[in-house]
Amino acid sequence: MLAELSIKQFAIIDELQIDFKKGMTVLTGETGAGKSIVLDAIGLLIGGRGSAEFVRYGEDRAELEGLFLIEDDHLVYGLAEEYGIDIEDGLIILRRDLFATGKSVCRVNNKLVTLTILREFGRVLVDMHGQHEHQHLMDSTYHQAILDDFAQEAIAPLLQAYQSGYQAYEEKRTALQSLAQSEQELAQRIDLLSFQTEEIEGAKLRAHEEDELLVERNRLANFEKLYASLKTAYDALHDEMRGIDSVGDAMRELQQASSIDEQFSQQSDAIASAFYGLEEVGYAIRDQLETLEFDSNRLDEIEQRLSVFQQLKRKYGATIEEVIAYGEKIRVELDTMTNRDERIERLKAEVEQLEGELFDIGGRLSQQRRKAAVQLSEAIHLELRELYMEKARFEIRFLQDGKTPMLRKNGIDQVEFFIMTNAGEPFKSLGKVASGGELSRIMLGLKSIFSRSVGVASIIFDEVDTGVSGRVAQAMAEKIYRLSVDGQVLCITHLPQVASMADQHLYIRKIEETDRTTTQVNVLSQSDRGNELGRMISGAHMTDLTLRHAEELMDQAKTMKESLKNGV
Repeated sequence: MLAELSIKQFAIIDELQIDFKKGMTVLTGETGAGKSIVLDAIGLLIGGRGSAEFVRYGEDRAELEGLFLIEDDHLVYGLAEEYGIDIEDGLIILRRDLFATGKSVCRVNNKLVTLTILREFGRVLVDMHGQHEHQHLMDSTYHQAILDDFAQEAIAPLLQAYQSGYQAYEEKRTALQSLAQSEQELAQRIDLLSFQTEEIEGAKLRAHEEDELLVERNRLANFEKLYASLKTAYDALHDEMRGIDSVGDAMRELQQASSIDEQFSQQSDAIASAFYGLEEVGYAIRDQLETLEFDSNRLDEIEQRLSVFQQLKRKYGATIEEVIAYGEKIRVELDTMTNRDERIERLKAEVEQLEGELFDIGGRLSQQRRKAAVQLSEAIHLELRELYMEKARFEIRFLQDGKTPMLRKNGIDQVEFFIMTNAGEPFKSLGKVASGGELSRIMLGLKSIFSRSVGVASIIFDEVDTGVSGRVAQAMAEKIYRLSVDGQVLCITHLPQVASMADQHLYIRKIEETDRTTTQVNVLSQSDRGNELGRMISGAHMTDLTLRHAEELMDQAKTMKESLKNGV
């Protein structure tokens, strides 16, 4: 369960710390007071999409932190082990900092994690129902995913195997379609690749050749300067100045001095080393002078070769290495096109084989879905009867475009939910016929069904009771409470019937302090709860009759809660 929530500098919230209890907690207050902002904070804390706009105006960052208490057998332990996160005493702390720059920093038990990892933890800790789930229920493209979630244990392995095969199938099919393009386009492509291949291969390129030629060109272009420098250096050592002879004289004198006094041996060795080194350098310079020659034809050859390189680089790559790599790539493509017929036949066989395998897996997947559809339909009928939709009939239909099933990303099925809300009326698509109140009841029924197997720490409802009243509101209140008996439910509501069932009642209101608006959360006492329920029943004008009605509602709720607990 979510035991504690800390919110700082978030939207219109300055600083809040809320302690939650096990069981059912309701959040009530005037429209615009900030009830949804609290749930938005929880949504971001468990990995929802963030934005710099959530940071309170004038602040650098918003801080969100939640403490969760978990049982020893909770799924989150496996997730923590996978990511190397320690859990002590059954405590999980999620933290997320949102910066005004748009950056977001996430932590789990004080360890930095990515937003994706935070979202994985959030998914097993909190099941959050918002208004977007109503939209999903109305959109038939999400119906198959709902069904798959219901029978996840049986469906997930088959679906994973199917999706893996489907990806390979699509890759092969795309390659086949590419090869089967029009003859004219293919011929033009072959001509282009043939020309490019011949041009690149004809140049007989070699890696690093350009660098070597640039060095050689620089040497030939500066031949006179190079020769003059070497000749002057050699003359300084051996000819007129005979510098090496002077070093030789110094060496011999120091050798004689060191034979008399050993303290000069170090200087003697140093100058001897210098003498022999200079002698070797002199011989090397002499050999280079004897072999050095200027070849104008070679300079022309280099310039022509470098010009070829420039032309190729303008067409095929920034460097010769990139040109070589491009040549190898188009050579493979040209070979594929040249041997097109053979490759087409091979791909056709591979596509047919994969297609057969996919229809086999897809057929078994469809069988599991159809079994699950019967079970889910029966479960939804039970839920709807408890929510005063006993005349409603719910069907999960498997649609097909033609006589032969089609391979799709998630199988061969097209699943859509249909409902008949009144006797004698035809079945119609759920999204086209259901009212807001009916959608709320169906969604709550689904949540009741899924909560038995999901095992999350907390379930959160954001106005799941929209569009209902009277005895339906009472039935929804009882069903929401039943979900909280062995866990925790947080619920925003405008219905007094739902609020009366709460184990903890939080009142949200806006106040102005030092010319700034902020949100406050107060835990209501028993007497304060009566006043708030009265306000929810009658609006702004409170009367004695309204207050008695509120107290009666709380008494009825108390009796109902005790019977529901005993019946669970």
